[in-house]
Amino acid sequence: MFTVIDWIVLAAYLLFSLLVGLFVSRGNKNLKEYMFGGGAMPWVAVGISLIATSVSATTFLGAPADVYGDDMTFLMFQIGALLSIFVVGFIFIPRFRTAGINSAYELFERRFDSKTVRRLAAVFYCLHLLLRTGILLYAPSLVLAQILHVDLKVAIIVSAAVAIFYTWFGGIKAVIWTDVLQFCVFFGGGLLVLILIANSVGGFGEMAAMAGEAGKTRWWNPSMDISDARTLISAGFAYAILEIAIRGCDQQFVQRYLSCKDVKAANRSSVLSMVLGCVVSVLFYWVGAALFVYYKVAKAGLLPEGIGQNDVFPYFIVNGLPQGVTGLIVAAICAAAMSSLSGAINSLSNTSEHDFLGWKEEEGIGGLKRAKIWTVVWGVLGVFFALFAATQQGSLLKNALFFTGLFTGPLLGMFILAFFVKNLRPWMVIVAVLCGMASLVLIQGIPAFGVPALLGGIFSWPWMPFISMTTTILVAVLLKLIFSLVPQTAHK
Repeated sequence: MFTVIDWIVLAAYLLFSLLVGLFVSRGNKNLKEYMFGGGAMPWVAVGISLIATSVSATTFLGAPADVYGDDMTFLMFQIGALLSIFVVGFIFIPRFRTAGINSAYELFERRFDSKTVRRLAAVFYCLHLLLRTGILLYAPSLVLAQILHVDLKVAIIVSAAVAIFYTWFGGIKAVIWTDVLQFCVFFGGGLLVLILIANSVGGFGEMAAMAGEAGKTRWWNPSMDISDARTLISAGFAYAILEIAIRGCDQQFVQRYLSCKDVKAANRSSVLSMVLGCVVSVLFYWVGAALFVYYKVAKAGLLPEGIGQNDVFPYFIVNGLPQGVTGLIVAAICAAAMSSLSGAINSLSNTSEHDFLGWKEEEGIGGLKRAKIWTVVWGVLGVFFALFAATQQGSLLKNALFFTGLFTGPLLGMFILAFFVKNLRPWMVIVAVLCGMASLVLIQGIPAFGVPALLGGIFSWPWMPFISMTTTILVAVLLKLIFSLVPQTAHK
């Protein structure tokens, strides 16, 4: 059970996070300091921040549950992550750093000479990130409410309030340095759980042998079946497109690249985040395998009748850990949730100020004041969407995956068009994006509204961003080709 000692540990962590955020972010004098840390943030801290923002509490809770119920084949996602690092490092980061931009989507206005295209991309990004943030805040709060025996709304609001406050006060400096703290707690908590379980079943070697015999350490599946997400072609190739979309098009990532001093430092932070992401995935997949050995093979503990795989880790946190350690692990869940929220609302604030309001550097302190207001507004909206997610009866994961493909695929397509296709008219880009989104509806339907897919069952979920991206690019190129022939036809 959650004891007084655990409450003290959790409260101390929340207070320490708040103090760190306030301390490191003193002296923000203008919007550039607030959003980019003066372009002088250490690349190591930025790299840790990138992965802290990416993994979220769903990794902490979801990865062990996935291996407990299946195996480690989703480790092949790291192949896609590795491929994405090369693409982002050679194509995206140098262009962002040399373009003199303050927002990823400012590039569209320059390339297509259209504020409409820029703002459309910003709208897509805001919708996607707001929906994602709501779910990433709701999912761990649901577990926290069960562990702490508090109301779900209280769990959402308390963890969100701390993140909103230090982000409002300190901007990107507070986000990055608290991310470093939160990653240490997050990673350390997972490592501690793995060590405790391994020691209770005879050591890591014995635990690994039992996990292997149970089939939990299987991670390689060279199948080319596109309908299965746990295959090399889906988890390795198709997932690479999703990683490129996130690492190359997400303002959270671009903002951190711009906070480094140069291209080399930005690329180092990107590579570090990929390496740490691989280490984190391995760690938490092994936690899942360890839990299976603990409860199902070694039978070192007993589970309540009918408990689902998603509830095994939370049950172990409450009933299988010593006093104080339980509080630390709950703090790790809070850390992951706060990291997801703080990075999101900071980048949304930047997008609002630059892409929607068109901030000019000569505005001085006015832009900083508005950005702080936007931070609070987006934080409150994130809480609202988390509370809204709590009312939904359908699969949150299925809805989240749908909206990820719906927005990130076309956004990636827009960047590729901006980089490599010349003389595209703005309306061509907009039509292409709408067609890209429509292609996904055909493949996947609209889960949130119960709209069935006309071509469902052919592609697994990692393919969704690939499909919407490819359709966007092909339609734009086709429209350019068709309308480039019109003047020639008219002259004949």
